Amino acid sequence: MRNPLRDEGAAFRLVLAAIGYFGLIAVGSWISTWLGLAVFVVLTAGAVWFVWTGRRERPARHRVASDPGTRRILVVANETVEGAELLAAIRERVHGGRAELYVVSPALNSKLRHWVSDEDGAREAAQARLDRSLARLEANGLPAQGEIGDADPVQAVEDALRGFGGIDEIVLSTHPEGRSHWLERGVVDAMRHRFDVPLTHVVVDLERQP
Repeated sequence: MRNPLRDEGAAFRLVLAAIGYFGLIAVGSWISTWLGLAVFVVLTAGAVWFVWTGRRERPARHRVASDPGTRRILVVANETVEGAELLAAIRERVHGGRAELYVVSPALNSKLRHWVSDEDGAREAAQARLDRSLARLEANGLPAQGEIGDADPVQAVEDALRGFGGIDEIVLSTHPEGRSHWLERGVVDAMRHRFDVPLTHVVVDLERQP
């Protein structure tokens, strides 16, 4: 789900909605206690329905045919973005042919900082990892583009697809089970359910990296 405070416009709309919500309840209560209660129930039920349907809505599937002989691969990774296993998996999928690579590095952040839109530190760290990853891919003959994504990796993919366009495959890199927050949250299954393209899950054990 998107962070409702991720930009000033969204925060302003949230404030206006809150003012309207409490204002209508106050007016109803001033007229009659029962009317105020009825307004509260109706508005609250409407808000719950809006949030629930928004979370369950599945976005449009993304699939655009690549140019002949060119594979378009979206790589999603954060702390594992420089892992040897990830590089090997990308090489395997390119098979010496032409490929367009787009790397998305979601900005890891604490829940508190994320909800108050304090993401500068997380984005700076993610940018540094992304820059090193792109340089490493370039050095291995795999030029790529990239961007910092939303803290939610599923939302980060959704956002990236608006700029990168159609893809042939998603390559998702995570820490091993037991050390991966993404695996605990079921991100792999969520992406397979949401995006109608093949998804390869690559496990990168940074503790075993040379």
